[in-house]
Amino acid sequence: MHVVDAIPRIRHRTFDALELDCGRTLSPVTIEYETYGKLNAAKDNAILLLHALSGSAHAAFTNDRGEHGWWEDFIGPGRALDTDRYFVICSNVLGGCSGSSGPGSVDPTTGRPYGLNFPVITVGDMVRAQKHLVAHLGIETLLSVIGGSLGGMQALQWAVDYPNLVQSIVVLAAAKRLSAQAIAFNEVGRQAIMSDPHWCQGDYYGRTPPDAGLALARMIGHITYLSEEAMHEKFGRALKQTNSYHYSFSEDFEVASYLHYKGNKFVERFDANSYLYITKAMDYFDLPDLSSIKAKLLIISFSSDWLFPPVQQRALVRSLRRRNKDVTYCEVQSWRGHDAFLLEVESLTELISGFLDNVSR
Repeated sequence: MHVVDAIPRIRHRTFDALELDCGRTLSPVTIEYETYGKLNAAKDNAILLLHALSGSAHAAFTNDRGEHGWWEDFIGPGRALDTDRYFVICSNVLGGCSGSSGPGSVDPTTGRPYGLNFPVITVGDMVRAQKHLVAHLGIETLLSVIGGSLGGMQALQWAVDYPNLVQSIVVLAAAKRLSAQAIAFNEVGRQAIMSDPHWCQGDYYGRTPPDAGLALARMIGHITYLSEEAMHEKFGRALKQTNSYHYSFSEDFEVASYLHYKGNKFVERFDANSYLYITKAMDYFDLPDLSSIKAKLLIISFSSDWLFPPVQQRALVRSLRRRNKDVTYCEVQSWRGHDAFLLEVESLTELISGFLDNVSR
């Protein structure tokens, strides 16, 4: 009989201080996390799962708030991350707004939310915070580190920074640096937030938040997550309510209504300042030297992803192979765009399950 936690328990780990790449020290630091499955006696079955920009520590099952996990189709008995075999850890990133220290956290020196007094962070800082968490759990070696998009960046950073702690990594829809086009989209999203009159230089806590700016940033970002084919498949030129135009600036088209919906839902669960900090960390991400990596690697791209197109993953694979790294590459044929790493359950389950079987052996 399979036994799993139907309602995963949210946990927190607070440690004294973290030295950051910007030269500042953040103190104290709290990381929110959830775990699934059980750590075995040898403590060699742990997998660290890392989320994308808007994710959280809640990756699987339904929590006590009734929320579904962002990768729940992949976690559980018999799934890609089989909780009968593996101990899965998922933490909210440093700088986030779902329980980990971020700009909305209380600054102990003022007793008020940090706002823009929170230090600018990097993907390397996120990984160092996760390293503290893994050590707290008594784990000396991770069987695998797995992530998509920003999570894939973190997985690569783990393999570079802690080569003796990571046996394998799975990188989905990510690359070793952010492209100029992706940086440009991030900048437009940040400007949308900072142009909102309610942003108040980041000091909006306890007041009206910059919801309009954050919703617009999400709308811009969400366009990059879908492919042209996905847009056509979902919406085409379908009109929202009638078979005729309104001849006004209302939402005539279904695709426009969808983007407004996604933006408005996003502001219910995300902090505008966290969006600024996390996208900036993505902009800074750049790993020119991969020579320290010892882990086995599975790199997965998606044919219709234009935010992290397959050409970027192929360049990463070539770079790894020139350094004689143990790397497997697969391009999944999908019309779903960048979001495919969340949605292509059958293909990814087969790839990841097989890879982890080989690593375990």
